[in-house]
Amino acid sequence: MNTFITAEIGINHNGDMQLAKELIDAAANAGCDAVKFQKRTIDKVYTKEYLDGFRESPWGTTQREQKEGLEFGLEEYQEIDRYCRQKGIDWFASAWDLDAQKFLQLFHLKYNKVASAMLTNDELLEEIAKEQRYTFIATGMSTYEEIDHAVEIFRKHGCKFELMHCNSTYPMKEEDANLRVMDWLRERYDCKVGYSGHEAGTFVSVCAVVKGASSIERHITLDREMYGSDQKASIEPEELCQLVKEIRMAEVVLGSGDKMLTEAELQVKAKLRG
Repeated sequence: MNTFITAEIGINHNGDMQLAKELIDAAANAGCDAVKFQKRTIDKVYTKEYLDGFRESPWGTTQREQKEGLEFGLEEYQEIDRYCRQKGIDWFASAWDLDAQKFLQLFHLKYNKVASAMLTNDELLEEIAKEQRYTFIATGMSTYEEIDHAVEIFRKHGCKFELMHCNSTYPMKEEDANLRVMDWLRERYDCKVGYSGHEAGTFVSVCAVVKGASSIERHITLDREMYGSDQKASIEPEELCQLVKEIRMAEVVLGSGDKMLTEAELQVKAKLRG
């Protein structure tokens, strides 16, 4: 079975629809299965005190101006929905609050995503699980006990899910990947396990596929030097193409697991063993 590959656009579109479309193009051209965004209701996720705080950005000098500058609304998501259909690629998003999740319900998406930061938000998890759409659950910065509780909610509602091993540092050092955790997650929860990466390059993600990852999610950008907190932990279009190619080759190399002799090997056997 092919690894499900998601290109995480997140907020790397910088509030620019043309940039968002170019990132969708990059994902579709590379052969990804889906693109993912992030959706927030600014006044629900952040306090007024925080939003009034200073932050210099292309949109102004407050946290609010920066957050609102990065946020797409209904009109933009309608265009994203239309454009992804045109390009033949699925899209979904991780909601960071209950209102954002209800907003996403307007689009009847195939998939949901629980961001690592939201894994302990019971109210949000309940809302997502009730939808019973296939859900990717990131496990970054989470203990087994916290994952236990999230899994319990999804199983209570009969919602299909897979866990995604993740280290929530941006960018992540390759030596911190700890991919053997995937085996423990698979054994403990008896479910599919994917990998959500924030490292540079493609090596760790391909290793995750070799470790049996059912899905791979990577942040993408047109240029890591662009404005944005996630740009440095993202891969550029050329790297994304390389990643998809390497994952598909890894799947071929791994084979079926059945011990069988190829036609070429049978010819060698006949020659060497008589």
